[in-house]
Amino acid sequence: MAQSVWGYDSDNGPERWHENYPLAKGDKQSPIEINSKDVQHDSSLASWHASYDPGAAKTILNNGRTCRVVFDDTFDRSVLRGGPLTGAYRLRQLHLHWGSSDDHGSEHVIDGVKYAAELHMVHWNPKHGNFAGALKQPDGVAVVGIFLKVGNTPKPEMKRILEEIENIKTKGKEAPFQHFDPSILFPKSRDYWTYHGSFTTPPCEECIIWILLREPIEVSSDQMAKLRSLSKNDENEPASPLVDNWRPPQPLKGRIVRASFK
Repeated sequence: MAQSVWGYDSDNGPERWHENYPLAKGDKQSPIEINSKDVQHDSSLASWHASYDPGAAKTILNNGRTCRVVFDDTFDRSVLRGGPLTGAYRLRQLHLHWGSSDDHGSEHVIDGVKYAAELHMVHWNPKHGNFAGALKQPDGVAVVGIFLKVGNTPKPEMKRILEEIENIKTKGKEAPFQHFDPSILFPKSRDYWTYHGSFTTPPCEECIIWILLREPIEVSSDQMAKLRSLSKNDENEPASPLVDNWRPPQPLKGRIVRASFK
């Protein structure tokens, strides 16, 4: 398996990542399955707050593994603070993981339940100098995870992202994506679980404070289908749908998951 071609197929998928990225077998890997009975309610966990500048949104792209929206993180213009975090974390990008059908696709699993997709908002701690520096620190990155659940009502807030899908159909395509406030994607409830984990893609650095929101947002089956219409191939290659870009749950290895709610 060549270094640059990790993916989600049987020959280069999650089961084999550790061959090139030994950290993938580390002690603090993500995602995990959360079992309510093992979660500790922590009354000292504060509420979290995001203040995002819609002008920070830059581009949307298909990198062959996910659909990603990139934000300007050169200064503190879109930040996340509070909750389990100390200090302000800058929003760098958001991306999604989804399945080949509506009954699976999320990376985290809650009491055996898999959602249709999972949205990750990736923030980093500027006290570590730059993003690369943050990746080397246990408190370097904070990811807000939001579950997407299929229901009857399309989520109008997802529309902006899905409208661009046509323009980034194939791997390597990028389109301008301006004036977008990602906080419209948050559910009503601010309840969350938190634990220390890793990126769910190679090299799987263990630098993430996860803030996993309890309440999913609802999208329609059509909206999910739109996401699945992306391709993981280059423009001039045979079409291959971009689906099932999720990593299965990893061993907890003694970590404690805390909840902000009872």
